[in-house]
Amino acid sequence: MLRANRAAGFDVELIEDRNVYIPQQSVVGFVEAVARAAGDTNLGLLLVPNMDVSAYGSFGRFITEAGTLGEAVKRSVVALQYHSSFDNLTVTTTKEELRFGYKFALAGTRGYESVACAAAGELLSLFKAYLPDHWQPLRVELDIPIPSHTSLFEDVFQCPVIFNAPAVTVVVERHRLMAASRRTSRSIVTLEDVARDRPGGAPRSLLEIATAQIRAQLLAGEVSIEEAARTMDTSVRTLQRELRLAGADFRGLTSAVRMQRATEMLRDGTVSITNISEDLGYSSPAGFSRAFRKATGFGPREFRVKENLSAGDPDSEASERTSEL
Repeated sequence: MLRANRAAGFDVELIEDRNVYIPQQSVVGFVEAVARAAGDTNLGLLLVPNMDVSAYGSFGRFITEAGTLGEAVKRSVVALQYHSSFDNLTVTTTKEELRFGYKFALAGTRGYESVACAAAGELLSLFKAYLPDHWQPLRVELDIPIPSHTSLFEDVFQCPVIFNAPAVTVVVERHRLMAASRRTSRSIVTLEDVARDRPGGAPRSLLEIATAQIRAQLLAGEVSIEEAARTMDTSVRTLQRELRLAGADFRGLTSAVRMQRATEMLRDGTVSITNISEDLGYSSPAGFSRAFRKATGFGPREFRVKENLSAGDPDSEASERTSEL
């Protein structure tokens, strides 16, 4: 798992931060690296029974707290904008069937087969939250090539499986939409709760995606344009050109993200200026102080006084004087 984290370009700690988005290329790279390290080309099938949409924070709770399966499906389509960039959920019905489909932005890329299976398991987990334990879907459709052993897929999904489909799709009887929640008690989670938990929704513009990637790298301990380009599935030259067209550059974005995080940690009032400096990758507290003053017009300690947080400043007087030199 640790080797896979490094291969994908993120640390375990990243996924614990509710406002960090993992690039989709990193998701594919992570799953592929795990499969390769484990020597199991069918890793995705092993993931299927363990997928659970309710574990996806406020997004998952908003969906699974719906009173009926039909409402849960509707909620998932509406809330996806706060969970993922460029992916799509679709719902189509005939007289007898409901088709619930998911299209991953990087479908078809190397290593995607495992992601497709896991995605199907995620969709199934929503239905299983409302339907009886013995329930089985009519069929599952996967947008991956036909594997050498199709029986393995049918054993896992417990239904017919179709390959080379346009999207990952679970097909069920339409009347199942009326199924009521199996939960004995439910909390109230609104779409606004999801929106507050994910300010602005999933990043979509180049600047938003680059900024989210820089923030993820910063939390992991090191920022590089080469790694950003890789996880954004582009080249360094193309990324630089597109950022220039958007009126920005990678160094400037990195500085802005550092200062934003510095501001957040200073407002916290419990983290020392020395520790903030180290966390943000500065060689010394003095270097951090100079950069912060240049960006904001205030030294770190001045900023805390301005924010009425000086009483909670954990720095000693001596260390504060040193950091402000």
